[in-house]
Amino acid sequence: MALFGKPKYTIVRLKKKEIPDGLWTKCEECSETLYNKTLEENLRVCPKCNYHFGLTAYERINFLFDKDTFNEFDAQMVSADPLDFKGPKTYKDKLKQDQEATGLKDAVISGEGKIDSKAAAVAVTDSRFIMGSMGSVVGEKITRAIEYATKNKLPMVIVSGSGGGARMYEGLFSLMQMAKTCAALSYHHKAKLPYISVLTNPTMAGIMASFAGVGDIIVAEPNALIGFTGPRVIEQTIRQKLPAGFQRSEFLLDHGLIDMIVHRKNLKSTLSQLLDYLS
Repeated sequence: MALFGKPKYTIVRLKKKEIPDGLWTKCEECSETLYNKTLEENLRVCPKCNYHFGLTAYERINFLFDKDTFNEFDAQMVSADPLDFKGPKTYKDKLKQDQEATGLKDAVISGEGKIDSKAAAVAVTDSRFIMGSMGSVVGEKITRAIEYATKNKLPMVIVSGSGGGARMYEGLFSLMQMAKTCAALSYHHKAKLPYISVLTNPTMAGIMASFAGVGDIIVAEPNALIGFTGPRVIEQTIRQKLPAGFQRSEFLLDHGLIDMIVHRKNLKSTLSQLLDYLS
């Protein structure tokens, strides 16, 4: 028999403080948990390992161009479905899905603006829209922007981020854009006007094999994947192990494919200096 009787306990359940979703992001490279506000202030670059997260086309335009100077071209241009493509999803369904998800009409934004008060024409691809691949609209918008730059004697800046290359849903219509964009750049070059190509992660396939690879100056973000065919496909084809860092910016700088690697926070000032030198 207990001297003071059976002890009584009261269980108090503390409510777990609710943390709203969307406040934190895990770094894909070092797994550090990052506060989203801090990440945005750092231009979406991990402050611990320097990993460069992807940016949307409009985010890139907003940090590269002086405030309220950007004028967009061909904003309402949309792709047709020339092949009436059908698969697990039709091409029309895929276009509609990505238009709703991204708020874009297609995978590129083009226009003109000022970088540190220096006028330039620009095109920026967006990897969220069918992997930033180049169909007829992407090729047409980039070509029109280049032709505008040539006519108005402006430098051209193209920021590429495409893991999809030429867009298979449009077949030959897509492949034609490789030649068309390069032809427009050839006339731009003959007019003695500079073209700066900026490569981000990833820039691959038909994009890299056309306008992205022919800049007067080719700039890349750190550790960006750049090439034609992906490294896994190459290894399976040649049955050899590729060198460490193969197809990354640093490897390609060492082997002469690109001219410089620039941290995102320095990109605007670097483009401004290059435009000074080349103009």
